[in-house]
Amino acid sequence: MITIYGIPACNTMKKAFDFLKNQGVSYEFHDYKKKSISPETLSLFLEKLGPTTVLNKNGSTYKQLDDDTKKSLENPDSLFEFLQQKTSAIKRPILVDGDKIIAGLDEVKLEAWLKHP
Repeated sequence: MITIYGIPACNTMKKAFDFLKNQGVSYEFHDYKKKSISPETLSLFLEKLGPTTVLNKNGSTYKQLDDDTKKSLENPDSLFEFLQQKTSAIKRPILVDGDKIIAGLDEVKLEAWLKHP
């Protein structure tokens, strides 16, 4: 079963839900606002996707940070702690299916990801 991680009020997430529904894909939704994120899951995201993918620099949470805080996020430990506290700064959506993981809503890439076992 695919798990999709994000927050429900995000427009990108709404598009992702619609995309999956239109593809006939069943999924479980992990809502950061209700469930937060476990250290193990965040570590997996950072390991498999890399920090530049996991940190959403296009979102308002990141854009509102001062330059010193942004600079501090170059440190892996600081980034990890920040993302644990501010899950809205994690790229959306992130989809996990067993060992497969993908971030973002590029429908072409997502469709290929869904078809690849």
